Amino acid sequence: MTKRMARRRLGRTGVEVTAVGFGGGPLGGLFEPLDDGTAAAALEAAYAGGIRYFDTSPHYGIGHSERRIGEFLREQPRNEFTLSTKVGRLLVPQDPQGRLDEAFQVPATHRRVWDFSRDGIRRSVEDSLTRLGLERIDALYLHDAEQHFETALRDGYPALAELRDEGLVGAIGAGMYDPALLTTLVRESDVDVVMLAGRYTLLEQSALDTLLPACAERNVSILAAAIFNSGLLASARPAEGARFDYAPASQELLAKAHRIADVCEAHGVTLPEAAIAFPLAHPVVAGVVIGMRSADEARSNLASFDTAVPAQVWADLRSEGLIDERAPLPQA
Repeated sequence: MTKRMARRRLGRTGVEVTAVGFGGGPLGGLFEPLDDGTAAAALEAAYAGGIRYFDTSPHYGIGHSERRIGEFLREQPRNEFTLSTKVGRLLVPQDPQGRLDEAFQVPATHRRVWDFSRDGIRRSVEDSLTRLGLERIDALYLHDAEQHFETALRDGYPALAELRDEGLVGAIGAGMYDPALLTTLVRESDVDVVMLAGRYTLLEQSALDTLLPACAERNVSILAAAIFNSGLLASARPAEGARFDYAPASQELLAKAHRIADVCEAHGVTLPEAAIAFPLAHPVVAGVVIGMRSADEARSNLASFDTAVPAQVWADLRSEGLIDERAPLPQA
């Protein structure tokens, strides 16, 4: 277990997460197919390295990610790990007719139906528990509710709060990429945590405008997801065609990533090492969640997390205008 893998509570709850969490998207066959053996090896390497927070969703590979994570976690002591999944999409069986899923490289055995209603959320939780083969979920998130936000806030949030009141889940919140909508959720509800995708990273800090202050005021935790911005910060030097928010990055963003890499290299660290360290410096960030598809990726991410980034890296990045002046800086 890495020396710095501290656990932090989510909001006012008793639910704790490790500083690095395992993001289950790649286990659903994101971007390319993934076999069960490779998925299991990724989970084993992450667990051996001290990761005890695992996040998944029905959306990820239309159930493949939940099934694979459940198969692994069922073999671990239940009080050792924290598990989260998401609601908002129900999976309806269909004949795949030889087709692959629209979003993941798996057979299209199911279709997704948006549903943020109370009944839909309860059904989604039951279905997830069946796929996971576990008796409880520790944290539950409204997922990708940007285009359904009013319904998610009006109907979905109360359904989650009811599950929390009943003791069926320990912490509730939402996983989204829109800081403004998440700010509204934080201010108008009693959520414990939000999982923010790609908007508090070494490259993009727009969440400092409203979301992070609102979370600080309301004692709501943030889990920073997509901290590599879909790949642009995942290697020491981003290549042409590197993704940002699941699409090829613009030349402007590529140039900025290379400028950040220049500073990192000058002090003997890499872009991924700095990308993991940066969000964790903010007091409302309970952890980072990183998608992992292989044992090598898991071990590489853990090694990056364990690397101390010199204070001069942050000073140089700030002086060159590459990170927001409002962002707290990590301590070496």
